Amino acid sequence: MTAALAQPLVDDRSSIADAQSDLIEEFDLFDDWDDRYEYLISLGRKLPEFPEDWKTEANRHYGCQSQVWLVHHWNGDRLRLSATSDALIVSGLIACLLRVYDGRTADEILSAPPAFIAEIGFDRHLSGNRGTGLQTMVDAIFKRAREGRPQP
Repeated sequence: MTAALAQPLVDDRSSIADAQSDLIEEFDLFDDWDDRYEYLISLGRKLPEFPEDWKTEANRHYGCQSQVWLVHHWNGDRLRLSATSDALIVSGLIACLLRVYDGRTADEILSAPPAFIAEIGFDRHLSGNRGTGLQTMVDAIFKRAREGRPQP
């Protein structure tokens, strides 16, 4: 990687539970799914820049109909994540995952399943392909957390 990852999208003082709760509250402000999708798209548009040279086959994430690239590294005991997609809704889903899991320790990640997905209703309102892609992204994050940080 030639560029550094952006600052985490989380506040160091907040927990994963807080981040999930905040997302749920934000989506609860909208009465219908058209508005929720628009909000999701707006979150995706705010993703930190993802360098073009990171869009390699090695960083390509499969399992989603859209193209998704996911990179990670360990910064001390914190898992740093960056991702992007060529699809607006998927970019929004990535933004949600980064808000919850980027910059967290492996223990924090592994002890906090993504309850926000069902609470918001993504599990019921996403197309099958997007739902599968979301789950494979979650699986990839948890896999990296299980693998733990690299040894010096």
